[in-house]
Formats: sequence, structure tokens, C-alpha cells
Amino acid sequence: MIPYHRAAVTLRKASSVIVCGHVRPDGDAVGSVLGMTLALRAAGIPAVPTLADDRPAPSTYAFLPGYSLYVAAADLATPDVFVALDTPVAERLGEARPLMESAGSVVVFDHHPGAVHYGAHCVCDPAMAATGQIVWEFLQALEVTPTVEIALPLYVALLTDTGRFSYDNTSAEAFRAAAQMLEAGVDAAQVARLVYQERTAGSLELEARALSRLTLANNGRVAWTFLTDEDFVETGALPEEGEHLPDAIRVLGGVDVVMLLRQRGSEVRGNLRAKTGADVGVIAQGFGGGGHRAAAGFTVAPGAVPDVALQVLAKLPGGE
Repeated sequence: MIPYHRAAVTLRKASSVIVCGHVRPDGDAVGSVLGMTLALRAAGIPAVPTLADDRPAPSTYAFLPGYSLYVAAADLATPDVFVALDTPVAERLGEARPLMESAGSVVVFDHHPGAVHYGAHCVCDPAMAATGQIVWEFLQALEVTPTVEIALPLYVALLTDTGRFSYDNTSAEAFRAAAQMLEAGVDAAQVARLVYQERTAGSLELEARALSRLTLANNGRVAWTFLTDEDFVETGALPEEGEHLPDAIRVLGGVDVVMLLRQRGSEVRGNLRAKTGADVGVIAQGFGGGGHRAAAGFTVAPGAVPDVALQVLAKLPGGE
């Protein structure tokens, strides 16, 4: 049983709440945090969103209601209740982890398989397509009527974590939740334009560089490429503008998995996307990362792209 009611009771008693997602937040992390914050405020619960990183939230999502409410973790005092969203392990709370560890109580909402239960209440369901979908279901227990301001960030969470409703985590339940969000006032066409069709010239040049290095491996079953810090500097693209690049590679026909590696200083960040049922979440876990069957990530530190590519390709379809 998913303990929606117990989590709602804890939050209703809270005198202060901090809401946070994982480091390097994606659409689900940003959307679920903002949707939850606005829902808690609608219920009369004082809530503040914060970030696990010491840098601003991705500008890609600056159009979302509540985006201006973010407060840096370093500027916040210990809360009565800390809400962790889309974060399966406490380590991924980054700069906000001390706030979680000193909070009076911790409530975790997550949909990752194998999530570690580090909170007093874990509202976790791997059957959900996105953490934003769990937050949407939670609104009923919180006795909050969804407004368009609450529904919009949660729709973005669902849209991005299902790869625009194309990954194999796209379920009938996900579509039903999305339909309810549209009924609450979300404009699906406008959201698609703002998330996917407002790219900068630097972003397009970055994609061109990634595609120019595209390599087929494992007898054609895997397509992979890489980017470096210099690519971002030279193109002027922001880090968040690389979030959707794996999906640009994923359109290539005939492959089972695509991989994007990014050299970040002395570490390598990897993103995996599956097309034909391979469980890339399990493969990412083998490299200290995590995610879902269709979309996952990992970080190898220290590491170099050529070495990491060889190690990961050996674990992907057609390897070894």
C-alpha cells in the first residue's frame, strides 16, 4: 500500500517544509519539486523549494510556475519536514543533504526501482512513470484541488520522464494522469514548444557536434557519442541544454541502446536510453548510477571517455 495518507498527515502538521530533488535536476526533478511546493502551499503548509546543486535550476524550465521560489540550500534553516523527490539515494541530495539529515522528519516520493528507504515515510512506486505522477496522485490525500499552476510542472515531469510518452514506461495510467492535467488547464502544445522547441543556436551546434561523433558499436546494436567541457564553452550551450541530446540520438533506427558520454573535468557522466526493452537502469547501477529501464545515468570519477566507453559497451546489448 502506498502511504499517501500518512505522508499527508505528517506534512499537514509541519511548521516548515523544504522540498528538493536530485543533483543535476531533469524535468521530473524540477517539475515534481515545483508541483509539490505549490500543492503544499495551496494546503496552507509553508513550503520552500531548494536545489541539490550550488547553481541555479535549469533555465529550460524557467517558464514553470514556482520557478522563482527556489532558495539556495545554503540560505535555508533546518526544516520541520524535508521532502525528497525523485531521489532514490540520499547521496544525490548533494548540497541539500545536511538539511535532510537535520530535519525533524523526512518524506520521500520516488519512482526509481530499488530506491533506498531513507525517510520516515517513503511514498515510492516504481510502477509510476514519473515522480510527478506520484505527486499528482498525492494531491487527493492532501485534499488539494489541482490548479493549472500545480498541474503544469507535474505534466512537464511526466512528459519528460516518458520521453514525450514514447518510452516503455508510458502506461495507460500515465496517459490518464496526463489527461487529468490537461483538464486542469495545461496546454500540451504550448508545453511541448517551451520544453523542446525553444532551443538556442548554441544548443543546436552542440547537438551537431554530438551527432558528428556518433559511432555504432556492438555489431550495430549500440550508438554512442561524447561531449567535452570545451564543447559547451565553444558553443555557448548551457549544461541543461544537453539534457535531451540522448533522445536526439535515439531516433537512429536499428539500435537497441544509445549512449551519450560527457567528460566533465576528471569525471565522465553517462546517459543511456533503451529502445527495444533492454534494462539500462540495471547497467547504470553497475557503474554506481541508476534510473529506469528505458533511461538511466551514471558517473565514473575519475574517468576518461575512451576507457569508460569500453567498459560500458561491454555491458550493453551485443557486448562481451
